[in-house]
Amino acid sequence: MLVALQFHRWNRLSSGSEFSPEFPRPVVALFNWAFGAIMLLALLQLVLDAGLIVTAVIHGGIVGAPDGVRYAIAGVAAIVAAIGVHQAMRIPPLNDVEVAIPGLPRAFDGYTILHLTDLHISRLFPAPWARELVARSNKLGVDLIAITGDLIDGTIDARRNDIAALRDLMAADGVYVISGNHEYIFGYDAWMAHYEALGLRSLENRHIVLERGGGRLVIAGITDRASRHRGHSIRDLAAVLDGAPEGAPVILLDHQPADARNAARLGVALQLSGHTHGGLIVGIDRLAARANAGFVSGRYDVDGMTLYVNNGTALWPGFALRLGRPSELTQITLRVAEDG
Repeated sequence: MLVALQFHRWNRLSSGSEFSPEFPRPVVALFNWAFGAIMLLALLQLVLDAGLIVTAVIHGGIVGAPDGVRYAIAGVAAIVAAIGVHQAMRIPPLNDVEVAIPGLPRAFDGYTILHLTDLHISRLFPAPWARELVARSNKLGVDLIAITGDLIDGTIDARRNDIAALRDLMAADGVYVISGNHEYIFGYDAWMAHYEALGLRSLENRHIVLERGGGRLVIAGITDRASRHRGHSIRDLAAVLDGAPEGAPVILLDHQPADARNAARLGVALQLSGHTHGGLIVGIDRLAARANAGFVSGRYDVDGMTLYVNNGTALWPGFALRLGRPSELTQITLRVAEDG
């Protein structure tokens, strides 16, 4: 247990960063299982002891639990942690989401966007995982692919082979990427340049205009909130949207969902975000919601704007458990709003 609890210390020794464990994949998976089992065991023991305290108050005396009960709880924690790690490591299933967009031109009705986020390509999500992800993504034949940050955990030298598969992503209108907070951990400038070299077009602090049948649709992107503390460009969504065609619906890519109300105020129709990993575990996900302005998983109506918070294509390999918050390949299909 002591060895497992030092998981993140071992990560720093392996790579210089707790965010990038450089052990073989089975070892990283085993550490996540052991660390997760201990965390779940601690929570279950607290629940048990709280129940015993309540029982003692009701009956007016000390009440204990047989040792077998506590061993059984340890077994449950170990099994549930194994399920959680398996759920975290799999290639995500497809999640189809339809979004009605006010003012969407008829020519864009049925337009499809594959939303990928939080790939965290690493020793836990290596080259074979990335290749399978790309193969499944390309089979969908979407119009555009949007990747909203945290693509990697590690340096370019460590991840060069693992991320190479992303150069094969294909969509009719291109593959676009913005940064997440983890790009800033491992060298923002170098990684954004490397993404461009792979054919992933940066949408950092700019917008593009798509045209079909005389109609227009704006796709915009903004740098991550981490830029505020890293000496990079100040986030200014108004400047990003400056010059966009008046009346054209705007779809915004923003890694973190916390600033969604500002996007709604500036007229964005749909914001696609990630970052929260869906809160990882049902119940504990409320902690992630508090840290992200209440947004943690799925669809929200934010002052008339639709916000979709993706649970993540993968997650950080330092706590890779999912229970009730599955990873997802998210296909967004745009529809003309009934009043539009």
